[in-house]
Amino acid sequence: MDTAYDTKMALILGTLENIKALDITVIDIRTYNSIADTLVIASGTSSRHIKSMADVLIEKIKASGELPLGTEGQDGSDWVLVDLGNIVVHLMLPEARARYDLEHLWSASPAKNKE
Repeated sequence: MDTAYDTKMALILGTLENIKALDITVIDIRTYNSIADTLVIASGTSSRHIKSMADVLIEKIKASGELPLGTEGQDGSDWVLVDLGNIVVHLMLPEARARYDLEHLWSASPAKNKE
């Protein structure tokens, strides 16, 4: 990856750690699609915590000179997505994270997904 990517990733991970995100996971998805390079998945303790994490992350990204491409689910949801271009951040309640199991979905090989 490049320096801009590394800087953005460090900002994302540092921000999530500072705002008490739980179980932060990073998944390289370049081999599965051309939409993004990386997924970052983290859990929050409540819908309010997830919204707050998204708000702080967006604020930090904007302060770094970038603009998020979009967000979804910020209205009291159990899952907020923050699209940062080459990095997509999923902030989820543990129950939603277990239900959708993105780690398994994006970590499985394409051959296994066809079975």
